[in-house]
Amino acid sequence: MTTTSDIASAIAARLEENQDALRGAWTRAPEGVARHAVIDGLLDPALALRLYHAFPPESEDWRRLDSFRERKKTFAKLDRIDPVIGAATDAFQAAEVVAAVAAITGIDDLEPDPSLYAGGISKMDRDDFLNPHIDNSHDADRSRYRRLNLLYYVSPDWRAEHGGNLELWDKRVKTPLEVPSLFNRLVIMETDRTSWHSVNPVTADAARCCVSNYYFSAASPDGSDYYHVTSFMGRPEQPLLRFVNAADNSLRQQIASSLKISRGKNLRRLPENAS
Repeated sequence: MTTTSDIASAIAARLEENQDALRGAWTRAPEGVARHAVIDGLLDPALALRLYHAFPPESEDWRRLDSFRERKKTFAKLDRIDPVIGAATDAFQAAEVVAAVAAITGIDDLEPDPSLYAGGISKMDRDDFLNPHIDNSHDADRSRYRRLNLLYYVSPDWRAEHGGNLELWDKRVKTPLEVPSLFNRLVIMETDRTSWHSVNPVTADAARCCVSNYYFSAASPDGSDYYHVTSFMGRPEQPLLRFVNAADNSLRQQIASSLKISRGKNLRRLPENAS
């Protein structure tokens, strides 16, 4: 079961059989925190383990991000590695999976992103992190709003105490809800102007590996017209970094707003801020 079709069918079936519980979790998300749903045992464990082992070894093909905002690695050249990675990533873009996710979230106009403008794979090692942020609001040509992140974790034997866990913050970024990045776990989370999230520092001598996909829609999440770049904030105990991030966000927003993004460009296999 390693073709895109087979994996998509397995994902859709797992989501459909747990639809009621996942829909309930989605609607009961704490006030002020991004709506989300979590499902464990998404795929056959053997396949999930194969995906983990298919992550490529350290090489110059990994893109290292290292700044006050984040420290992690992303990989853009999925066509050069074990095709099971590409098959699994593409499976999340299949119509049956999108439909199953729409049934859970109640968002009817979801559209996949076959170009993988912001999807792909990422890896975080000891001391890597991703500070609180809201994702870029749109797709590559700013024609659709980003609506959902689908984050699938494949590191075996991962435990909460290993760090590298997803954090969902309240609108003021004061208190996080921690979602451990457990093996074979899928997190579906909403993205909008206040869906602050982060990844706390990895504390284990192991790689925290994630397959990421994103869904978009022509409709704005709140009905208003807006655009913003990926915007970061320091953690509550980092007041100076919050000040620096505010200035950094403003500058990057001004630059992005002044640039005209070309339409129709094929950006496939270029991951962005996978969580």
